[in-house]
Amino acid sequence: MIPTAFDYEVATSLDHALALLGGGGEEARLIAGGHSLLPLMKLRLARPTALVDIGRLDELRHVREKGDLIAIGALTRHHDLERSELLGEACPALARAASQIGDPQVRYRGTIGGSIAHGDPASDLPAVLLALDAEFVTRSEEGERTIPAADFFLRPFVSALEPHEILTEIRVPRLREASGSTYLKFSRRAQDWAIVGVAAVVDCADGVIEKAAIGLTNMGPTPVRATKTEAALVGIDTADESAISAAAGHATAESDPPFDTYATAEYRTALAEVLVHRAVRAALG
Repeated sequence: MIPTAFDYEVATSLDHALALLGGGGEEARLIAGGHSLLPLMKLRLARPTALVDIGRLDELRHVREKGDLIAIGALTRHHDLERSELLGEACPALARAASQIGDPQVRYRGTIGGSIAHGDPASDLPAVLLALDAEFVTRSEEGERTIPAADFFLRPFVSALEPHEILTEIRVPRLREASGSTYLKFSRRAQDWAIVGVAAVVDCADGVIEKAAIGLTNMGPTPVRATKTEAALVGIDTADESAISAAAGHATAESDPPFDTYATAEYRTALAEVLVHRAVRAALG
């Protein structure tokens, strides 16, 4: 289909983008890579009256250290996340998840900010950022605010972003040397959306799990934290496979898996438990 008519403006700075967004009315939308918005526009599920192109704002494209945090600009492309040496060292789960998004064309154009703001529960990055306890920095003409990942995703395709607010930066803690992390996903074909995805972050000391964080993709209307599995993993010997398997069995206690053409809810439940076990084992090394 053909999108409905809309105005188009190119922002030359963040302040310019905010002014354009504020002046575009309630149905104004931002666009950068366009991989989330354009398909919805073609189906007329989204009908923005104005598009503000922020794709040229290099000030929002970076991966750098900020104290104990890694600061990632919202316009950083998936390809850059995948290839970032800093993320590969300090936050490998995020780099690994980025490497599994779509195909090379998508990764060269799609941005982390667009993926997060879109709020698709089947998207890979939100579950990883949830498990990492990330923070999202936003800007509006009224000022700046920081939103924890746990409070950002409200329901499918709806986030805590206000209509005239721009996501500018994502901040994730640098993992400790004793920590391991990974992201695993299962899909019907390469480049497909995940039927289920699992992000695992595990801290160990003296062969015992001290802390764990598990994020689930496509297991509810938003990304899900498997808190019961996280609690069950604490204190387990890293070599105790049966105990890790038992802890993984609690992974879907807080989830609400969808039923669609790709999988039943029961299938997703069983798959999630298997993937959580594998992800924890991979994070442990």
